[in-house]
Amino acid sequence: MRRIALIIEYDGTNYVGWQVQPNGKAIQEVIDDAFYKLIGERPVLHASGRTDSGVHARAQVAHFDTECRIPADKFCYALNTRLPDDIRIKASMEVPADFHSRFCVREKHYVYSVNNAPHASAFSRSTALHVHYPLDIERLNDAAKLFLGTHDFNAFRSSGSTPTSTERTIFESEWIKDGSMLRYHVAGSGFLYNMVRIMTGTMLRIGLGFEEPKTITDALSAADREFAGDTAPAHGLMLWRVKYDLFDTEDILKNEAFVPLA
Repeated sequence: MRRIALIIEYDGTNYVGWQVQPNGKAIQEVIDDAFYKLIGERPVLHASGRTDSGVHARAQVAHFDTECRIPADKFCYALNTRLPDDIRIKASMEVPADFHSRFCVREKHYVYSVNNAPHASAFSRSTALHVHYPLDIERLNDAAKLFLGTHDFNAFRSSGSTPTSTERTIFESEWIKDGSMLRYHVAGSGFLYNMVRIMTGTMLRIGLGFEEPKTITDALSAADREFAGDTAPAHGLMLWRVKYDLFDTEDILKNEAFVPLA
């Protein structure tokens, strides 16, 4: 039995999220179907985390166990011929038997994109939230830096999950401006249900001038959802990078190589 890890990219627009659900098509289900067409079985896929309906991924990580003899680095090519265009396996590799896509995560990195322009874009409509009122990048970053460190993030969690602890550590929290596009980069030890989207929604009110940055510290101190802002829409969020002791998805994606012609 071998354990294989996949790095998966997907546009979540047409899916109900990663995990199989009764109310629509999930990314996991589509990959399961591709496996069945390829090897006649549906190996159990364990992901680094469950992205919600409409959320995208540049580097989701999942692993599975198999006795199939397909070379580990060829699974990506074989699966991609059986997957729709909005799901791509960017890399596949054999990993040790004790590797687990979820429980071995050291750091996860998300990006939330906001198109801050007078008019919406036809091209980023599915991957960025459009905000047509001007956002103050300095106020956004004054708020973002208050998330750094270890805090109780209960105020930034939606109901629907019962974590054993609501304490998380944030290593990076910064807004970066590129023309009309504002991207919030946040990396941490882990995230609660809808945590990044609530953090973003709260900061957007600060960036628009409706709230002060101290709203963040007040919410963290109160550990009460009523102190935080709205939950930003799902389509602006992307799982960007996952780090393990074994590998960093960023390194693998940067070193993606072509297969030479025969």
